[in-house]
Amino acid sequence: MYEQYYGFSERPFQLTPDPAYFFESITHKKALSYLGYGLNQGEGFIVITGEVGSGKSTLVAHLKEKLDADRMSVGEVVTSALDGEEMIHVAARSFGLDVEGRDKAAALAAIEHFLHEEARNGKRCLLIVDESQNLSIGALEELRMLSNFQLGAHPLLQTLLLGQPEFKRLLAGSPELEQLRQRVIAAHHLEPMQPGEIEPYVRHRLEHVGWDGNPELDRGIFTKLHRATGGIPRKINQVMTRLLLLGAVEEQAVIESDMLQSVIEEMEGDSAAEDVTVDDAVAPDPSLPASQAIAQARRAEADRKAPEQSRSDGLAEAQIVAIERAFADRDRELDQLRREIGETRASFAGETGQGSDALDERLARIEARLDEQEQSLRHVLAQLIEFLETSGQRQAA
Repeated sequence: MYEQYYGFSERPFQLTPDPAYFFESITHKKALSYLGYGLNQGEGFIVITGEVGSGKSTLVAHLKEKLDADRMSVGEVVTSALDGEEMIHVAARSFGLDVEGRDKAAALAAIEHFLHEEARNGKRCLLIVDESQNLSIGALEELRMLSNFQLGAHPLLQTLLLGQPEFKRLLAGSPELEQLRQRVIAAHHLEPMQPGEIEPYVRHRLEHVGWDGNPELDRGIFTKLHRATGGIPRKINQVMTRLLLLGAVEEQAVIESDMLQSVIEEMEGDSAAEDVTVDDAVAPDPSLPASQAIAQARRAEADRKAPEQSRSDGLAEAQIVAIERAFADRDRELDQLRREIGETRASFAGETGQGSDALDERLARIEARLDEQEQSLRHVLAQLIEFLETSGQRQAA
């Protein structure tokens, strides 16, 4: 994979939200200011909205790293299409409460008891609700009701709502949500990054993985990159992943504008291609390499048939995030094994005062197998992501 070719410690443009890669663009800096102000108030609702891929999840991951676990308990709800009663149960479980099989009243009592206990222990409670645009009016009203819990004059629960632009419109225009609107103490809509922020963003992520100038980046790519992605971080990550992969495949030490143009055209072709059946699909040209032949066939089929429905990019992105998260867990396991190997070698040498050729040989063989497993796993990951990004089938794996 390209990170090995260019000597990176890991993939710099992965889609999985990672606070280590947080980039403080102008809009994200404003969001942090609103979050800081809202959290200092200790009550009501904070609302952060933005387009898909605008960095809401990474922003929250960065925020959570800054929170003091000894002073604040955080519950997270990442689900959709909940009614009022389901919202109460999910909120309770987000704080680790066992409400399985209990009715709404019992779940509310458990939440209230938990909030009072945390307050007595000097801790505040924050509930983070993602994908709020998918919640029913009833679920949002139940969240408002939870904000009524108090200990004396002090509110016990604060809620951070994250959502796409339609949630911003729902909150502003729904008469049923008037009381919730009155309790919003801070709100910010994440805008796309500005043209001048693209180069610092790309360099920030590259430097995090040990980039030393290889590959060299043609200054002309950044304006074109902004134009192609609209300044949306996730789209930038997708394009840069393809671009670096192309650079590694072609063994390029310089990433130039014509390479970026080639990647953009390929991705636009993928997006324009529609699902086809085996019976009526345009056959790939057997004289071309497989990837080129398939891409050409998809473009031809897209020209031949009028689009019937839009493709669900969100599903593919969610699948990619899930895959990368699973492989990140495996990477951590492999790293732990390597550390244990090193500790075993050091411990043996310290106890005996000398090394052991036999032990070193066995540990070297284990390390070699770990390297093989890691390379194999990364190859599989690359293939899965490539499939999900380019396949006409937008179905769950």
